[in-house]
Amino acid sequence: MLTKSSMQLILLMLAASSAVFAQTVGSFSAQFQNHASVLDARQIVNLSVAATERSWQARDQYTYMERDEDRRLDSLGQVKSENIDLSRIILVNGARFEQLVEHNGHPPSAEEQRKSDEDLDKLRRETLAERTLRLRKGEENRSFLDEVLQAFDFQLVGEEVVGGRSAYVLQATPHPGYRAHGKWGKMFSKVEGKLWVDKEDFGWIKVEGQVTQAFSMGLLVARVQRGSHIILEETNAGDGVWVPRHLEVRASARILFLKSLEIDRILTYSDYVRVTDGPYSASR
Repeated sequence: MLTKSSMQLILLMLAASSAVFAQTVGSFSAQFQNHASVLDARQIVNLSVAATERSWQARDQYTYMERDEDRRLDSLGQVKSENIDLSRIILVNGARFEQLVEHNGHPPSAEEQRKSDEDLDKLRRETLAERTLRLRKGEENRSFLDEVLQAFDFQLVGEEVVGGRSAYVLQATPHPGYRAHGKWGKMFSKVEGKLWVDKEDFGWIKVEGQVTQAFSMGLLVARVQRGSHIILEETNAGDGVWVPRHLEVRASARILFLKSLEIDRILTYSDYVRVTDGPYSASR
């Protein structure tokens, strides 16, 4: 089964961006803000990389609500089962913590609440060594981003208005001859994507990605099939900070080469509040 974290990692990979070039783009921004017509695809991507990195860092200052609709489909695309979770995401010791509010329209069970309380208490009491390990694992999960600009070629294919904002539209395709480094690199040659970049502050308005060749991932040898499709839509939370609004995953996967899964997963994010402005501070 594809976990939420796995899908988000794949999505970011399809989005084709990385933080390693952020230090080189600061000088580009002022120069090209007033001369957008001279931007080429690589410069737009570089600027979006810097804007995305800033948004990632700023998101650690926000709480929000998450609605997670997880459906399993039959071969005809009909829903066989469905689970809907509503969660509040708070910040504890600088980490996002997911508090279940509802499961299929009902409050958490006593067992679910007990487990959540235990996890929250553990996070609040983590030692310096535990925190260091957690942060290191987080960096490892993002390590694939360091290669993305080398792994993909970008083409500026036009401009569109999306959600009332003007955007550059870019196509990302695997770079011929790319040699993968790291555990995520092997996926790069098997996906392609399309990216809508805000013309004003270079945030990601929308991302579409699809799997062009099946690939394996995870300890259970889950094989993501060709045609799996992901859509991300983001919104501007103010001050140039872009946050997820809608994430939809339509995936076909095979577990241990035996069990096939058709997955339709929709995540909706809302009610973003800066921690310093809201009731859910890191100490709560």
